[in-house]
Amino acid sequence: MTMVCHRPEGLEQLEAQTNFTKRELQVLYRGFKNVRPPRAISHSLILQFTQECPSGVVNEETFKQIYAQFFPHGDASTYAHYLFNAFDTTQTGSVKFEDFVSALSILLRGTVHEKLRWTFNLYDINKDGYINKEEMMDIVKAIYDMMGKYTYPVLKEDTPRQHVDVFFQKMDKNKDGIVTLDEFLESCQEDDNIMKSLQLFQNVM
Repeated sequence: MTMVCHRPEGLEQLEAQTNFTKRELQVLYRGFKNVRPPRAISHSLILQFTQECPSGVVNEETFKQIYAQFFPHGDASTYAHYLFNAFDTTQTGSVKFEDFVSALSILLRGTVHEKLRWTFNLYDINKDGYINKEEMMDIVKAIYDMMGKYTYPVLKEDTPRQHVDVFFQKMDKNKDGIVTLDEFLESCQEDDNIMKSLQLFQNVM
């Protein structure tokens, strides 16, 4: 796929929309142009924006390739697909710099409530406003697949299903087979174990 050039919104507008200062946005946009090994996946994605097109847009295939470099023992493609869709809020098939920076602002500096709403959106794969058990299973399995078979301690094959069963039972408070945003927020904030588990995806951002 061809990388399409895109001029980002003014820094003043991005500053108003995110938790970053104008100077920090300048660093995010320009500061990673020097070719050096990225220290984190988020750094690598920013590097991709600036290297491929100085005012660029990144497509899903490139996004997946970046993630694959960081998880050589696993398959990161499915999780990268879900994460890309969460960044691509307008469903255009591409992520602009401001899309990425807005998500990064929430994940790094947002309130607990903002982070949980963003996480809910990630798990709500079909964007119908609810999370069902299949969607939760798809995300959790994608994370385990990405981490690969060389985890310690070694995980049993049914571990993702066991985790999903426990979490879904806690979250689906009215037992109607779906988890609403309110149920998700309430469950996460009252259960430290759920909060710690949900932080896993932030650690692979």
